[in-house]
Formats: sequence, structure tokens, C-alpha cells
Amino acid sequence: MAISQKIVLASSSIYRKALLERLHLQFDSISPDIDESPLPGETAENLVLRLARSKAEAIATNQVNALIIGSDQVAVLGTAVLNKPITRENARKQLKLMCNNTVNFITGLCVINTANRDCLTELVSFQVSFRNYSDEEIERYLDIDTPYDCVGSFKSEQMGITLISKMQGDDPTALIGLPLIKLADMLRRQRLQLP
Repeated sequence: MAISQKIVLASSSIYRKALLERLHLQFDSISPDIDESPLPGETAENLVLRLARSKAEAIATNQVNALIIGSDQVAVLGTAVLNKPITRENARKQLKLMCNNTVNFITGLCVINTANRDCLTELVSFQVSFRNYSDEEIERYLDIDTPYDCVGSFKSEQMGITLISKMQGDDPTALIGLPLIKLADMLRRQRLQLP
């Protein structure tokens, strides 16, 4: 990668920004303005891949000689797709639904190199089994973490870990919304040296 090649995170997420900072890279964060509504009949996997790519493409149109990183995530429980709850009531409902169940967190990842128009996409899954917790525990948890901007209504990197009985997956950062193991591989394929 040329020294002058810029890195841009196509996201306004404070969580994704904090994760990308772990790689000790200089980067900008720009919020993409896209419609994130699912298409009729679209699977969760196709949705997150499409949105990750759409976010990266929205920023790539205004960038020259840059690596653009897009990411999107949903949680799936049976046929239910869980997104950011936004409100306490929605978070409460999601946590009750997830209680004593296993949820699949699916993250789509896209890296676009505007210098050569390469576009890499990956899909990363991470399963979380939630223990059998009480309504009172849900209320106490919501008071502490206020996870209303988090897919699945919990923060595994904070007190949300107390709601979990088991986690399975190759990359725990995928659960927070930016799978760094896969992203580092994608960036190396674009000739970025890590570490």
C-alpha cells in the first residue's frame, strides 16, 4: 500500500471505531447515508453483505486512493431478525426472547480499494447462548449498560457478559460489529502491513 493511501471507516458507530483503533491505523470515520431497510425475502446473510458493501460504496464515490471499510450486523434467533432496539421496551423484548436461547450474530464486511477498484466481502458468524435469566436481571442489566444502540440489546464487552452461558465463533470482535481477524486479512490482501 502506498504511504498516502487513506483508510476510511464507513460508519458512525463508536463501537466499530474503537475496534478499528486496536489495529493502530490512522483512519477517518464517515457516516454513510444509505437506506438500511431489508429487501423483500432477503436473507439475513444477504442483507448484511449488501449493506456492508452499500456503506463502503457510498463513501468510496468521494475518495481517491483509499481503503474503505464497511460493516453491518444482525442477530438471528430462529426466523426472527434482531436489530438495534433503540428503546428500553424493545431491548427488554429482545432480551426476553433471547433468554435461554442461542442467537447467531451475522456480520457482513466489505473493503473497497478505490485505487484499483478491488472489492472484498466476507461474512462472519458468531453464536451466543444466553442463560436463563429473570425479568429482574434484565431490568438491572438495562440500567447498567443501556444497550439500545447494540444489535441484540447487549454488550458482551461490558456487563452483558453476565447474561451469556456460552459463545462460539472464530472472532469475538465480530460480536461487537467489526471482525478484526477477517478485516486484518482483507487489509493485508490490499498490501497493508499489519502489525
